[in-house]
Amino acid sequence: MPSVAELIKALPEVEAMEREEKFTVPSPLEQMSLRPIPVGRWRRLGMLGTLQAKIAAAYLFYWLRSWFSHATESERNLAETHWRTALRMLDSMSYLRGAAMKVGQMMANFPDVAPREFVDTLDRLHFDAPPMHWSLLREMVHNELGSDVEQLFASFDHDAFAAASLGQVHRATLTSGEDVAVKIQYPGVGRAINDDLRNLMLFLLPSRLTRDWEYVKAQFEDIRSRLEMECDYQQEAANQIHIRNLYRESDGVVVPRVIPRVSTSRVLTMEYIGGVHLDRYLQGNPSQQQRNVVAERLVRAWYRMIYAGRTLYIDFHPGNVLFLDDGRIGLLDFGMMIPLDAKLWHLMEVMDKPLTTGRREDRDAANRLWCELSDQEYIGERKAIMDRFADWSWRPRYCGGEFDFGDEADFREGVDLFAQMVKRRYSRAQPCTPLIARQQFGWRSILYRLKAKLDIRPIAEEEVAITGWDRSYT
Repeated sequence: MPSVAELIKALPEVEAMEREEKFTVPSPLEQMSLRPIPVGRWRRLGMLGTLQAKIAAAYLFYWLRSWFSHATESERNLAETHWRTALRMLDSMSYLRGAAMKVGQMMANFPDVAPREFVDTLDRLHFDAPPMHWSLLREMVHNELGSDVEQLFASFDHDAFAAASLGQVHRATLTSGEDVAVKIQYPGVGRAINDDLRNLMLFLLPSRLTRDWEYVKAQFEDIRSRLEMECDYQQEAANQIHIRNLYRESDGVVVPRVIPRVSTSRVLTMEYIGGVHLDRYLQGNPSQQQRNVVAERLVRAWYRMIYAGRTLYIDFHPGNVLFLDDGRIGLLDFGMMIPLDAKLWHLMEVMDKPLTTGRREDRDAANRLWCELSDQEYIGERKAIMDRFADWSWRPRYCGGEFDFGDEADFREGVDLFAQMVKRRYSRAQPCTPLIARQQFGWRSILYRLKAKLDIRPIAEEEVAITGWDRSYT
């Protein structure tokens, strides 16, 4: 997998007018790092519109070329078009950051469904997006911490080693000698997210005419509030401390320790964890047994957060998982979490029944409750598609026995069913439903790429036992 720096070299050269300037034009990667986040609702909307036009033009050009090409050449041209288009998206989303970049991250969660060139390129947005130059961060960090980093740390690397949608991460050393990672929020990202969400609302206006508009509006508001919360690093630090306390050493799950004295609402300092991301881990050709071991730890970590921690880990994607040399896994980024309040906790208890029994009547009851549908509304095509998607979601657990998460047909079935529900505007559901769907495809895509073969039922049963739920149906 090429690095972002290598990918950026493939981007189109700067405009001729810029090349004629007397000064030396920076490289494309340097240009990206020197650009502050664009703010302003209409400016960001215009940039997305320009990107859309470029993508349409690229595929139109491919279509015209295919008239005069043999099949093999046409296939090569299509792959090239996918790749160049993904690079344009990488460039634009890396510049916009915020909510726009999160869209690119979500697209990367569909391996072998979206074009492979898209997935391989946009996957870099999870952790390897072009970082922002230190000169654009220095003043904000000084204001947050009350002093320059050179006075607070024994050493501080001005070049970020990881970057994503809301911030980037720098290596540093405390005066005590401990290696740490310092997560710094991009200046202006909060306003950029607000601009993006206001623009998104424009595209949702036609839904005002549907009977489910109130549900759509509630879901949109839930996303907005969660993104606002994700911009508060003090809240993320509290989440991280809560999640870290859930695991024992024997679980093989590592959550970095927070360093409060050099952490604020926009700067989060934590212990540094060495490890590699999923693509690098797979390049090492781990055995099936090794894949299954780390997959089991991932599943247990997820269930532990739900049942013991009473919280949902929404950003469960490859960029937030590290694979350590000793077989442990590291979990990162706890900004977007959904605490399970009394209502959601009760709904989770209701969902436990079909997860355990696998009976269709239990799925129907859970679907009607979650989507607040009457018996007269939960009929026909809606009932059939929702039941099939619920069965796909819960099958690995209720069936028991080894489940092949690397089955492409099975993974594609879930994506297709979800797409059908979106297309038919089956939007009536709890406010947190879109984010739970993101979580669902996040952890399933990791297990899919690991090609894990795993029996998750005993793991779930062991973790759910702490809830005290009435489970007489088991």
